[in-house]
Amino acid sequence: MNHKAIIITGGAGFIGSHVVRLFVNKYPEYKIINVDKLTYAGNLANLKDIEQKPNYRFVKADICDFEAMLSLMQEEKVDGIIHLAAESHVDRSIKDPFTFARTNVMGTLSLLQAAKIYWESLPEKYEGKRFYHISTDEVYGALKMDGSLFTEETKYQPHSPYSAAKASSDHFVRAFHDTYGMPTIVTNCSNNYGPYQFPEKLIPLFINNIRHRKPLPVYGKGENVRDWLFVEDHARAIDIIFHKGKTAETYNIGGFNEWKNIDIVKLLISTVDRLLGRPEGADDDLITYVTDRAGHDLRYAIDSRKLQRELGWEPSLQFEEGIEKTVRWYLDNQDWMDNVTSGDYQRYYDDMYKGR
Repeated sequence: MNHKAIIITGGAGFIGSHVVRLFVNKYPEYKIINVDKLTYAGNLANLKDIEQKPNYRFVKADICDFEAMLSLMQEEKVDGIIHLAAESHVDRSIKDPFTFARTNVMGTLSLLQAAKIYWESLPEKYEGKRFYHISTDEVYGALKMDGSLFTEETKYQPHSPYSAAKASSDHFVRAFHDTYGMPTIVTNCSNNYGPYQFPEKLIPLFINNIRHRKPLPVYGKGENVRDWLFVEDHARAIDIIFHKGKTAETYNIGGFNEWKNIDIVKLLISTVDRLLGRPEGADDDLITYVTDRAGHDLRYAIDSRKLQRELGWEPSLQFEEGIEKTVRWYLDNQDWMDNVTSGDYQRYYDDMYKGR
């Protein structure tokens, strides 16, 4: 494929910023258009190192704004869309399901319909085009502690408003292929971790709390299991799938790396304490057990052998190595963390783009 203009939605967020950076640096012949609404989890400071690159453009916009999305696709003559923009925090979805339905379902539908109208207006129509939708393993529901894995054929059983909204958006993407012939791809990925993750998520939140000796609230007994993947490995997978994946296929992306939450917390404590020169076990007493979250799935685990077999991708880092790299980044970038936790970054960008 020779995509000349690619929209990456949610490109100021955690995973999105890593994907934008990879594509901008790796493909100077492409024009990368980062579309982000800059809600609380979107932060342009994540992309300071590439914001002046000639093949990069940032557009502050809401993916639910269908007219704006259609106009942008027509203006930039967009060949490909990598759709990452989403509300993604389960706790927030439990408190505010409407926002998740609007962004994750209606936002995806807005992009699909805009792409359909634009691409079908072209002489070549869908030739050389691609709509790549990034989803989550949470759409599959929960696994028992029996060694079973989510495969691409696993039945959808979402248990939270967040995963229900993502499941709905996945179905819309596949429906646009089946109904209109749009060249789509869906991937379902396990938990990501790494630099630039918004500190409502477990790993950056707990790194920051350990540093400042604040409590570490663990749901239930901490026995919930997740499959963890370093974010740069996910970005590499997205690159490979976008360019070499088969139209209408689903690919699972996972780390083959299952950890109980409580074991992750203990690993974070030992790593942060060691890097800060604190005695071993100095912060073990920060662990506090709290009432479990409503609808908290026991275990997720991805089988990504199809991706390995067909496209040759596999994770590059062992978890302990990735955690060490991640902890060092957050400890070395306390200014970024302070800016995010204070909310100053959001007020700055609200003022910058006010009225545009």
